[in-house]
Amino acid sequence: MDKFDLIVVGGGPGGYVAALRAAQLGKNVAVVESTHLGGICLNWGCIPTKALLRASELNHQLHNLAEFGFSAEKVSFDIEKVVARSRAVSRQLSRGVAGLLKKAKVRVYDGRAKLAGRDGKAHVVSITKDGKEMGRIAAPDVILATGARARHFPGLEPDGELVWTYREAMVPKELPKRLLVIGSGAIGVEFASFYRNMGAEVTIAEVADRIMIAEDAEISGLAQKAFEKQGIKVLTGAKVGPLNKKDGTVSTQITTAAGTTDVVVDKVILAVGIVGSVEDLGLEQTKVKIDKTHIVVDEFCRTGEPGLWAIGDVAGAPWLAHKASHEGVICVEKIAGHNPEPLHPLNIPGCTYSRPQVASVGLTEEKAKATGRKLKIGRFPFLANGKALAMGEPDGLTKTIFDAETGELLGAHMIGAEVTEMIQGFVIARTSELTEAELKETVFPHPTISETMHESVLAAWGGALHF
Repeated sequence: MDKFDLIVVGGGPGGYVAALRAAQLGKNVAVVESTHLGGICLNWGCIPTKALLRASELNHQLHNLAEFGFSAEKVSFDIEKVVARSRAVSRQLSRGVAGLLKKAKVRVYDGRAKLAGRDGKAHVVSITKDGKEMGRIAAPDVILATGARARHFPGLEPDGELVWTYREAMVPKELPKRLLVIGSGAIGVEFASFYRNMGAEVTIAEVADRIMIAEDAEISGLAQKAFEKQGIKVLTGAKVGPLNKKDGTVSTQITTAAGTTDVVVDKVILAVGIVGSVEDLGLEQTKVKIDKTHIVVDEFCRTGEPGLWAIGDVAGAPWLAHKASHEGVICVEKIAGHNPEPLHPLNIPGCTYSRPQVASVGLTEEKAKATGRKLKIGRFPFLANGKALAMGEPDGLTKTIFDAETGELLGAHMIGAEVTEMIQGFVIARTSELTEAELKETVFPHPTISETMHESVLAAWGGALHF
């Protein structure tokens, strides 16, 4: 039985980053991965969807060239080539992860991992492939980074043909003419945006009273207006189902406060959340606690079982790759005897890569008000920004929320072109505990859309210069 200092179960953005950091700290590390290095994010999530969305943005631009003085005839696309490019990007990065682990001398095992008791102070991990045990390894510390999978509901079960999860939605053999997206979180609106920009008729059905419920209400309202302007039908407070399949189509009824609508589409995408992958890990004989399919951990990712740690999606919200990676670093540094800062949930940015993009960090206006603090709120529209106008992207808003007494930046919320690239400025501000004083004095380059960030701060304190 091979012995290591650390075993990482799962090779996604949390697991492989944890392994690389542990190797940097001189640890002898093993990674057990059953499917593909890079996890869902790299292979079936974050990366390939961005390649698809980039293609859809190009399609949109090619059909709106007149705005910039151009014209083109017979603009078309090959959906197979669009998908092939997306898959090629994922394969390239997956090979890159394998190369990084090899360079760091991390041992990678191909198979499924399951806790199999202890050997002294070390946890024993059994590795199986195709139902057969391939061997056992041991280490005093094990990090569980097994991720999550799509949530299913009765009457809305996917079949891989007419009713898709994110996996099938990323590799369409042909473009559906009519599409229903159930759920309006980041995954749902990104797919809705992709397929609409590629020419499909799209309907979004959301059970909550507004779309993108995790975002600031003002921003989600602007997003809905933008989507509807593009031709996406948005139904909120919607109850869907059951799904009836016949003759290559799906029919259903969607009930809202306004009544019941009969809907017939070619495909349905389910984007109704995720569940943690906690099954068949051998947790039954440990002190690990599970809450709503997610492993309960403390601020340093420790479970209730000594030597067992959990990071990423399996350890709960927010379900973001960058959260998983940062948790991996914190976890490993704690194992190594360092003194890392725990991850502050409100300093984790959220990004949605639809058209328009949405990005945020910290408290929404509603949650900031709930704290009882006196607030100062600044807003600056893209319509008043020179770079946004020059780019042909005048629709957008940057919103900042401050504590009126201390000047603390409580939250920042953005919608519009390239905001996912800019939100990090506000993340740095929150992490560094900057106040309005430092943000006011920061020089922003001109002309850039980032100037809306500065103007929003100024606006919160009554000093916006260009609006």
